Amino acid sequence: MKRIIKNFSRVDFKSLKQKIIYHSRAFDHSVLLNSNSESTENEFIYAYGCIDLLSSSNQSLKKLDNLINDKDWLFGFFSYDLKNEIEPLKSENLLIHEIPNIYFFQPKVVITVKENTVDIKYISGINPDEELKKIINFKYIFKNHSLKDNLELRFNKSDYVKSVNNIKEHIRIGDVYELNFCMDYHSNDIIIDPIKSYISLNSLTESPMSAFFKLKSLHLLSSSPERFIKKKNNRIITQPIKGTIRRDKDITNDLKNINYLNNNSKELSENHMIVDLVRNDLSRVAKKGTVKVKELSVLYSFKNVHQLISTVEAEIRNSTRISKILKSTFPMGSMTGAPKIRSMELIEKFEKTQRGIYSGAVGYISPKKDFDFNVVIRSIIYDSGRNNLSINVGSAITFASDPNKEFDECKLKAEAMISSLK
Repeated sequence: MKRIIKNFSRVDFKSLKQKIIYHSRAFDHSVLLNSNSESTENEFIYAYGCIDLLSSSNQSLKKLDNLINDKDWLFGFFSYDLKNEIEPLKSENLLIHEIPNIYFFQPKVVITVKENTVDIKYISGINPDEELKKIINFKYIFKNHSLKDNLELRFNKSDYVKSVNNIKEHIRIGDVYELNFCMDYHSNDIIIDPIKSYISLNSLTESPMSAFFKLKSLHLLSSSPERFIKKKNNRIITQPIKGTIRRDKDITNDLKNINYLNNNSKELSENHMIVDLVRNDLSRVAKKGTVKVKELSVLYSFKNVHQLISTVEAEIRNSTRISKILKSTFPMGSMTGAPKIRSMELIEKFEKTQRGIYSGAVGYISPKKDFDFNVVIRSIIYDSGRNNLSINVGSAITFASDPNKEFDECKLKAEAMISSLK
């Protein structure tokens, strides 16, 4: 589909971004992808309205390949349970949110903000000046939160410690050497204003892969710092995160935390194990000899935490389909463990709920078949139709893991999401 593009420069960009967040509430299908940085290729992408969509839980990647052939913008997500179509696996734990394995929509309007320039990409019949005016003049009244039921952690600490020790036994006997183990905070009787909570969450975290995705009554409020995979031309990049510590307001204590994270053998080994897995995943689809580790366990600082991030890149053939890339790389190793298939089997055994969109990915596919997807972590998943909400958190379990410290790390990761609800 051929889109028309109109540029706008005389705009109050800060106000526009705020208005866009409000405006997204008016549509059954909307998404904004927010890098929280003016130095990135696309600082802010907003898409809304629906021309066509794909919602699938069987032969999903084949259907996505066919949809991409229309050469237009697509926005959507991969659920963690897409794994069941890629490998002979199953998900039978408690289901919290009913969603398909993949969901993509072709929007009526795409707005990109980059270096103080607004581009509106629209289809015939839409007036871009009117669309911008509607956004700028959009009125939104915040709704009151109703926390009727306090968020509950599905694992109590003793059960969590017992599960981690059982996982460590699987590591001891050689089933896996690292496993990402998750649990959730949840409520089945809660009313929030998703717009208000996303604004609060984003201000608390300012994460580089932040997203607000609305699919009818389902809302994803994501403050993810992690990139799953990005493709530009024939280069792909993935940036797994392993290693987390609190960012302290006291400079002396914060430097101690940084020094700990940079030099702790357990934290570094967690990261290196997943880098090794990611290198292997990419080698299945990359041109021979092109897989490179550009950054290994580099410390990145965010508003609330410090993280160890590695960057792995590879070159692929121009004809390589997204289905082949995903079959080689999804789910992301940072959210499974290694080896990947056995890790996913043990995740099913020890976790209590299906992950759904958590541990999946949200992002876009461009008309040039480039794409960029985050890892759905540090996120709130809220269904305004059923008034249920979940916040999943997890950590990497190795043989060196202390179950009590892993429990504390999970609680640290949940702090910003819980605070944004208050």
